[in-house]
Amino acid sequence: MTAPFVTAAPLAGIAHGFFGRRGGVSHGDLASLNCGLGSNDDPALIAENRRRVADAVLPGAALAGLYQVHGNRCVVIDEASDLAARPEADALATRTPGILLGILTADCVPVLFADREAGVVAAAHAGWKGAIAGVTDATLAAMESLGATRASVAAAIGPCIGRASYEVDDGFVATFVADGPANERFFAAGRPGHAMFDIAAYVAARLAAAGVTRIAIGGQDTYAEADDYFSYRRACHKAENSYGRQLSVIGLA
Repeated sequence: MTAPFVTAAPLAGIAHGFFGRRGGVSHGDLASLNCGLGSNDDPALIAENRRRVADAVLPGAALAGLYQVHGNRCVVIDEASDLAARPEADALATRTPGILLGILTADCVPVLFADREAGVVAAAHAGWKGAIAGVTDATLAAMESLGATRASVAAAIGPCIGRASYEVDDGFVATFVADGPANERFFAAGRPGHAMFDIAAYVAARLAAAGVTRIAIGGQDTYAEADDYFSYRRACHKAENSYGRQLSVIGLA
């Protein structure tokens, strides 16, 4: 069975995909394409799900992943030996064909990058902590170290929690406004003491400010679209025993 996924127009011609929760072999709350190595799932089922993702996008490619820590570090994966470890980081970049870069999310923002001319791709996991700390900026810097130029980079923001589902408190808002008063525009009014945060728009604005001119936002809401996507926040609200993670991938053929 081929696992379904969505692609982004700015990355056309580059092997990539944003996967959801359909098309896998996991069961129960984790059904069915759970790719999260840290989830409470059978490792054999996770391995099969991850194999299905890789085969759907770049058959035969080696899948590289991370131990994600909600930071802003980007690592370069350019040797086959690098694939054995899962470094503590939240983004990875490569110029080596046959390596598929993978990012896990369950409400956070997956961002895929490509510079076709330079033959460089990258993937980033942008939770709110990593986003405000500059994980996308670090990713662009890593791509430049491999020969990319910002004017040639295209970026795509995949399925993440939508503004209508992402309630935060006034202290959270204050953190972002203190980092830049213009960040207030990413928050809509909510119930007293709270606001609704558009994290996808925030990440897109960070990319634009860094010089990326081709940016796509998928617009899916992982919290609201329960049949199609895993959501950490939804799993907490429903008191589920565990939560799955979806995988977003990009690589060079």
